Amino acid sequence: MTTDTAFRVFECLDCGRTVDDVGVAYRCPDCDGLLGASYDESAFPDRATVAARDAAGPRRYAEFLPFSADATVSLDEGNTPAVDCPSLADDLGVATALIKDEGRNPTGAAADRGLSLAVTAAVQRDATDVALPTTGNGGQSAAAYAGRAGIDSHSFVPTRCPFVNKAMVNVHGGDMNVVEGRYADALAAYEDAVADGEEWAPVGPASPYRREGAKTVYFELVEALRWEAPDAVVVPVGHGNVIAGLAAAIDDLDAAGIVADSPRLYAVQPEGCPPVYDSWAEQGQLDSVETPDTIVGPLEIGDPAAGDLAVDAVDRTDGRAVVVDDDAILEAGADAASETGVEVGATGGVAVAGARALADDGHLNADDTVALLNPVAGSKEADLLRSYLMSQGM
Repeated sequence: MTTDTAFRVFECLDCGRTVDDVGVAYRCPDCDGLLGASYDESAFPDRATVAARDAAGPRRYAEFLPFSADATVSLDEGNTPAVDCPSLADDLGVATALIKDEGRNPTGAAADRGLSLAVTAAVQRDATDVALPTTGNGGQSAAAYAGRAGIDSHSFVPTRCPFVNKAMVNVHGGDMNVVEGRYADALAAYEDAVADGEEWAPVGPASPYRREGAKTVYFELVEALRWEAPDAVVVPVGHGNVIAGLAAAIDDLDAAGIVADSPRLYAVQPEGCPPVYDSWAEQGQLDSVETPDTIVGPLEIGDPAAGDLAVDAVDRTDGRAVVVDDDAILEAGADAASETGVEVGATGGVAVAGARALADDGHLNADDTVALLNPVAGSKEADLLRSYLMSQGM
């Protein structure tokens, strides 16, 4: 593995076994636990070093990632704006509300940050193919980065996957397998193909590279705030990789002596698919939702790969998990788009609806700086919001 960063090894998050090379199976070979990246914290840069760099996006924070900037398969992902939204701040009763607009990534989704690293890992192993089960955005992203790297991609998507994702997987030259049903059915089809002998490098949601890539969302956010932590970050949660990545980034910046403070992390899920919320609320084990049902397709994940890490991220930052219904989500997405100008879709509407619920319950303060994550470009989900508006007589 080529790296000139502070990265050292992967460790099983359950049993602690170290794994030098994730390889084809990116889980612990002993207990099947998720793997997490370990770094030599003495090699982390200081604030002045990072601030002086000309590089933008994830390349700006290479020491905190598994690969050097030069080795990474990149489409210039990241460097997305944290848009100041005064009208949203007034709505929430807080001092400042920012929308971290991940819809401005190359394929219009936060998934690009993690897929960049996951595809890089495959290239480092001389893989010719990558594959994953996906609700849609991950497949589009994987196809784009695989195309950039000159290798093939294979996506297993449920029939409920939006047309734009299906179309763009093909446009990027990816192989797409549409599976009848929901995400769990696509996952089963993917696992069957692997069991039948397909030797693909996995880039799915259990990949530690996906979580490592998500860290850069937080790095950019605090730098935009002049190296100050926000008071709260509100995150729509499906598999849980993004919020787990934010928690890891908080730890990294603390270890580097760059930012010691931690925001409260809030995980928001649709009422029709709330496994992380259920686990947090009951302080019990993460149980899968047998028949998830929400209009927010990217978050319709009944058995999230990083669900336990999402619950941990909430607990150790004194945050909360929140559940909101589809009507509130669509209303919030439409309101945010019309009042802030940011193209927030249904998935981003989850964050806005969650923030509203938090404000109503007194969990946001008048002097708070609150960041809301918009994970997906609103243009990918415009049909959902337009249908909602038409149902309201507009």
